[in-house]
Amino acid sequence: MIELKDLSAGYGGQDVVHDISLAFTPGRVLALLGPNGCGKSTLLRTALGLNPKSGGQVLMDGVPLESLSPRERALKAAYLSQSRSTPNITAYKMVLHGRFPHLSYPRRYRKEDYEAADRALRWADAADVARRSMAELSGGQRQKVYLAMALAQEAPTLLMDEPTTFLDVGHQLEVMAAARRLAREGRAVVMVLHDLPLAMRGADDVALLSAGRLTAYGTVEDVYSSGKIDKVFGVALRRVETESGWQYYYG
Repeated sequence: MIELKDLSAGYGGQDVVHDISLAFTPGRVLALLGPNGCGKSTLLRTALGLNPKSGGQVLMDGVPLESLSPRERALKAAYLSQSRSTPNITAYKMVLHGRFPHLSYPRRYRKEDYEAADRALRWADAADVARRSMAELSGGQRQKVYLAMALAQEAPTLLMDEPTTFLDVGHQLEVMAAARRLAREGRAVVMVLHDLPLAMRGADDVALLSAGRLTAYGTVEDVYSSGKIDKVFGVALRRVETESGWQYYYG
């Protein structure tokens, strides 16, 4: 489990997130919500050690982040970033990159690495493009390949920064369904999302950021009932109970 304790971080001596305390809990999906520029991406990158912190602490399974090597961190948490390069390699080779933390030097893929890549491609609904070049794929297809790469890492915590970008509604729902399945397997799943109804319908917990500070944190029910989502986003988020559970919409 990853725990953030009074975490502050930013760039060029200017903090973007301030005194954030929360946990990425195994078996639960956490939706990280907030307006553009509120520090969501910075928070994820700092939690992984990709961005330096200016205060507070990050613990991975109770161990301070700075005590762990990059490989040890990668074995504990996988990261699907918001912006990614497009190398001129096949989608399958891209997914195999997710296996790097499991390999010793020199890197030689084993049977279990190929099996993990195949599973991840199926999970992400990207098996049909596995042999195609990344440069040939559409934005949505690439997004599914990057998701598969993160899944192939098979880390107990998965952090995803806007994983539904470029995906149509059907595939957005599939990504959320995959997140739910991963949580049922015992993984901690953290997702930065801009689609509030999708987030509220699929997550277990919500962390709501505003101006770099944690405005609300708790179960979906608790955060919705607080009314803080409406205040932070300036919207009227409403819901109706159906046979499949609460459905959220903008009123």
